[in-house]
Amino acid sequence: MENEGTQSSGTGGGGAHGAAPRAQHVPRPAGPPLTPPPMPAAPPPSRAASSGPYPHQSRPVSPPATAGAAHPPAPAHAPAAAGPGLADWLRAPRRSDGPGVWAYGHTPRPAEEPELTPTRQLVSGALISLLAAVLLWSLLWNGYLGGFWLWPLYAFTPDAWNHDTFSVVASYVWYAIVLAVLAVTFGRLGRWPELGRRILAGPATRPVRAEEPDGPVPGSPEDPAGWPQLRHAGLADSAERLRAELGAGRMNDVDAARIRRAWESVLVDPARRGAFADSVRDKGAGACVHPSGARDLPVRAARHDLLSRQVRLGTVDDGQRNPYPRRGTGLALDPAVLGTSLLAVGPSGGGKTSRLVRPVVESLALQALAGQAAVIAVGAAGTPLGPDEAYDVVIRIGDPATVYDLDLYGGTTDPDEAAGLLAEAFAGDVPGTDVRRAATALAQLLGPFRTAHGRFPRVPELRELLDRVPAALGALRQELEAADEHAMLRELDARERQYGSHGDPGPVLADRIALLDRPAFAGFFDTTGQQGRPFSLRSLEHPLRVRIDLPERGHAEASRMLARLLLAQFTAGAVTRTDRSLFAFLALDDASHTLTQETVRGIQRLRSANAGVLLTLRTLDDVPEGLRTPLLGAVGCRMAFSGVTTWDGQRFAEAWGTEWVEARDVTSRTVFADQPLTRAIHAFRKLVTGKAVTTDAVTVRQVERERWSASDLAHAVPPGHAVLSLTSVRGERAAPLLVRLDG
Repeated sequence: MENEGTQSSGTGGGGAHGAAPRAQHVPRPAGPPLTPPPMPAAPPPSRAASSGPYPHQSRPVSPPATAGAAHPPAPAHAPAAAGPGLADWLRAPRRSDGPGVWAYGHTPRPAEEPELTPTRQLVSGALISLLAAVLLWSLLWNGYLGGFWLWPLYAFTPDAWNHDTFSVVASYVWYAIVLAVLAVTFGRLGRWPELGRRILAGPATRPVRAEEPDGPVPGSPEDPAGWPQLRHAGLADSAERLRAELGAGRMNDVDAARIRRAWESVLVDPARRGAFADSVRDKGAGACVHPSGARDLPVRAARHDLLSRQVRLGTVDDGQRNPYPRRGTGLALDPAVLGTSLLAVGPSGGGKTSRLVRPVVESLALQALAGQAAVIAVGAAGTPLGPDEAYDVVIRIGDPATVYDLDLYGGTTDPDEAAGLLAEAFAGDVPGTDVRRAATALAQLLGPFRTAHGRFPRVPELRELLDRVPAALGALRQELEAADEHAMLRELDARERQYGSHGDPGPVLADRIALLDRPAFAGFFDTTGQQGRPFSLRSLEHPLRVRIDLPERGHAEASRMLARLLLAQFTAGAVTRTDRSLFAFLALDDASHTLTQETVRGIQRLRSANAGVLLTLRTLDDVPEGLRTPLLGAVGCRMAFSGVTTWDGQRFAEAWGTEWVEARDVTSRTVFADQPLTRAIHAFRKLVTGKAVTTDAVTVRQVERERWSASDLAHAVPPGHAVLSLTSVRGERAAPLLVRLDG
């Protein structure tokens, strides 16, 4: 129903989704994107100059930018586009009456569905009123009702007009007036105007909505295309430069949103005002660019509205299942709802990756280019989460050609913290293993090793220590004795005493670390700084776009262990950030066997840390039974795709609860007539129709029913649809909605 805020894709006029352009579209970018140069090994030291937000379309990947360029060259021109210009997009109204509403051009609907008279009833009423009007006119014309209706004609016409031309004209004028009065009166009684609108507009006519509010008048002082916020602050030159860039087609919506974000940072820290003005003066629409130099993504697979930071997933189904105010409206996600985290469950091939994960990751990547977010996408190698050029850091575990490496210890220097994270990854899914004891055992080795060598052990070194290799333990002990580190020697002694005791997690940890000590991972997880560029999740304070490919094929158990480690590192790192102005987000394309008690508790803490996670599962059976209910309670957004099992549906039905609905019970009973004539009529009717004459008794009552039952979720959700409930970080809630996913 609503395609506002969308646009065709490609540098020409082709549409990525095959949809014809509508009245309102998100504007196209001003030029082809640039492939970002490789990011430095360490995150950029400051994001003061890279604050800002981004549009929607798919385009072919452009050639890489010239190496060593300080910033990307300005686009040469704006390509032809079917949608409106950037100025119209900036002026478009954005309204939202609940979480998940696609705000671009949205018009709120009434809270309740107005009563709609059936077309058949309208036709019969119109015919009856028409016949009544004709009958009344016939009675008047033929004098059966007397001549009282002609009294005004005789009272207001002179006697001299009798039997002449003026008398005839006056008579017909009066007849026309009477006919008009009859038509208006009986037309209102018969609801002729409503029937005419119903016939002209078709059977699916809805009551006319309120007119869409107009945006700012072009050229007015408050026209956003003229950058009034800069003019009011005394930066008229900067505003004029940006207005000229916009008018010349050298600015896209990515630039506009990014520069707006940069100006917001100036309002927070006025010391940045001079740098902002200089950047706008020197670079125009390319001011305050992301450290990668990119001003857009090479390819877009979803529809975005960057001013409201939304990505559109689909359209709320226009059926009785959904509340009337949300029927037919666009469904979108933004940091306000993603900050409560989202759990999606559906079978393989149901569209979890293409219709949910990819659009959300793409939206957060655009916001990262705007200096608003940091996004980490984790999936199996080959998962279509966007091209490499769309990310600043791409880590392919097990691929020798990858440039970046993964910091196994999450960038921390605290042995206890590092041990806790590793224990969640190594032992969090092992039944009967106490994660706290595993963390203690690891800390008893990591602490002494870091003290002796100034770093944490590499995977082979940690495996040797857990396996009690005499040479490794002896060398470590000698280093500690030489450094006179008695406290660390006591830690090492305590670990040796616990070897072989009942419940010792050492053997389990040794078996799990052996999964990473394989030839395929040789050279990875290096802690010496001699191989690769280690990436740490401590970099969440910078607007980074990161994709991590796990070696699911051939190393499934190791991949799940690394996914658990990344989830544990993210939940810990996002909460401990000193600067939480960036929205930090982790998307796990397959979260099977990655959740533990501690990570579920960590997900609950993300809401207050301006962070969130997206977890997808094929079934809730991939989560330990004791964690299924806590997991559904920890996330604020829950999504059930078409094809879920009744067992999974039952969990969602319990989480969504019940609601009061109006139930109508109809009871039919046979009518027995007392009079002979009536009995004869009833007998004739039964002979013709084959049914006895009955009367219906209707009982209306309020009952409490599940919003969505397990059977409905398993069997009544059409392919390409999903049932989604949303909660915002402010506590606003949207009841479960049946959504048609655009893909």
